[in-house]
Amino acid sequence: MGSIALVLGAGGVIGGAYHAGALAALAEVAGWDARDADLIVGTSAGSGVAASLRLGISPTDHLRRAQDLDPDDSMPDLDPALPRQRVTLPDHPGFGPLDLLRPTAPFLFLSSFLAPGPIRPGLLAGLLPRGRVPTSFLGDRVRVGLGARWPDQPTWVCTTRTRDGKRVVFGRDDVADTDLGTAVEASSAVPGYFEPVRIGPHQYLDGGAFSPTNADLVAGLGFDLVVVISPMSAVPSVLTFPAGLDPRISGRVLHARTLAREVAAVRDRGAPVLVLQPTAEDLELMGGNALDNAVAPPIARAAHRSVSALLTRDAVADRVAILRRAGRGATTPTA
Repeated sequence: MGSIALVLGAGGVIGGAYHAGALAALAEVAGWDARDADLIVGTSAGSGVAASLRLGISPTDHLRRAQDLDPDDSMPDLDPALPRQRVTLPDHPGFGPLDLLRPTAPFLFLSSFLAPGPIRPGLLAGLLPRGRVPTSFLGDRVRVGLGARWPDQPTWVCTTRTRDGKRVVFGRDDVADTDLGTAVEASSAVPGYFEPVRIGPHQYLDGGAFSPTNADLVAGLGFDLVVVISPMSAVPSVLTFPAGLDPRISGRVLHARTLAREVAAVRDRGAPVLVLQPTAEDLELMGGNALDNAVAPPIARAAHRSVSALLTRDAVADRVAILRRAGRGATTPTA
């Protein structure tokens, strides 16, 4: 047996779809069910996936739900209250001229330059107009199953505090208590789209503004393996010149650099890391709009294919072996 930490990165609707395909591949090919993770760290879209895993939704059903298929597991303790469909986002109501004069969190812009450490480009999103879409529908899906309690298994949800751009990790940090659903709302509050979420005395935005994965949080914690699913970066071969100049890909270059620093920190502290991120074929489907509901089903299927292929390669055989030892030993059917 081995201890496994699972890091689920940001990425909007298409990031959630990528997670669904990757989780199903891990279960089917490596024999490891992500519900058994000893720690799950979720950021933005990854926080919602973390919550659904802690609710007991299987990797297979993540993939099925991402394709608008009925789940295999009946889960009588949650059905029929738990929504059976994937998350679909409401249309943005649009901005008026005055909205452009009211940025979401101007201090985030300043903190991106003044805070110690590397510049975090995501904090520049604080200059976007204040979002107008409520987040409650995201939290309600979680509260149906968990109510006001936090999962028994360690679960960390990453957010960005609007006052100073600081990363706040619910489930770990000594901050105002909240339920997992509200933490997911805060972690998913994309600047310029969703309203900031108030928890205690502070307001919070998308944890992806601080880091697309926040994988450095697990450095030095003694895990036998860290699995990082990073929908907002890409495999290195995609990010080379001239492909990296494509506007749909250039942002991923910055995210990949952040991910590389964080993964290096984890490895330097003694834990092997398995990184799962989109291939060129995945990116052809993803496009440039992370909130595009229409492309989620084919992205989930593509991620399942590409991650399944990766897990059979000799280069990752050592880490797949750790997953097999930690897993239940049973494979998960393909959706």
